[in-house]
Parts: sequence; structure tokens; C-alpha cells
Amino acid sequence: MCVANAEAAEADDEGVIPLPVFTLQDFQRLNVSPAVSTVEPAPDTLKNMNTNVFAVADAQMFETELGGFPVAVRAYPVQYSWNYGDGAALGPTPLTGAPLAEGDWDIPTDTSHVYSETGDYSVTLTTFFYGEYNVAGTGWQPVAGFNEVASAPVPISVWKATVRNVADDCNENPRSFGCPGTN
Repeated sequence: MCVANAEAAEADDEGVIPLPVFTLQDFQRLNVSPAVSTVEPAPDTLKNMNTNVFAVADAQMFETELGGFPVAVRAYPVQYSWNYGDGAALGPTPLTGAPLAEGDWDIPTDTSHVYSETGDYSVTLTTFFYGEYNVAGTGWQPVAGFNEVASAPVPISVWKATVRNVADDCNENPRSFGCPGTN
């Protein structure tokens, strides 16, 4: 491999030039895309019911330069941490969660959460990416540490549901409890 005179001056007695080490700080400077964080049901859920969360993240590849050398970098999502916004959290965990089947709700999952109070919350997700780098085609090496990448917060409103049995027919008695326009 040809190098500039400045790099050649750093060669040892055998003509070997030390390659730079791609550090965690170098890894953190890359524009690693955050996972897509999803909450369901959203934007509203119910108190004392299971609210499902899941993440979708992809491996990513980067080309950069370090000390005049070309560097290829691979970033792999390996762990996830959720903060449900009410003081409860999950992770770091390798579990990504998964979407519920259409029409399903209140299904406990590995990543779901039950809110015990009504209110407005923000669910936040941090994804931990493992990295590998390859300086000038010399072979893949691990980056020491994880790149923690935050996703955009997902707002969620937790409501209380009240169930009542109603025996009236709204067509016959439009002012009956539960009919449109009544309380």
C-alpha cells in the first residue's frame, strides 16, 4: 500500500506503519440511524391494559477516513432500552418486541407495559449498536464499546375506560345514558 511521506516517516525499523485505532468516540461521530420505535395502540391507550412497544433497526455500513487511511465501519443493533415515561423502564435487552396481529390489543408481550395512572407520557428508546471497523482492508476488528443512539420520543395518552350496561334503545329514547349527545 502506498502512503504519504508523513505516514512513511512513522514507519518502524522494518518499514511497518502503525494503523490508527477506530475508537468509540470515532464510532459515535458517525450518523448511525436510530431504530424506529412504535407504540400500540397509539396515540391513546388504556390504564391497566398492556401497551405494546417494539423497535425496528437495521445493520448499517459506513465509509470514512482516519489518519489518512480509508476505514469501513459496520454498525449492528444489539440491545434496546425503553423508558415508558412513567418511571418504569426495560433494558438493556436484546428483545426488539414485535407488532401485534391486526385487531389484537391488551396482549402481554416481552416488551409491553401496563400504565397504572392516566396521563400523557413519552416513550423513549435507546438502541445500542455494536461496531466493527476495517482500516485499509486489513481485516475487521471490534470497536471497544457500544454506540447508544436515541430514537424520537413517541407520545402516548393513557385514558381510563368506564364500562356500563345500557338497556335503553337510543332510537326510542335519544336522551338515555350512553346515547350520542348525553353524558
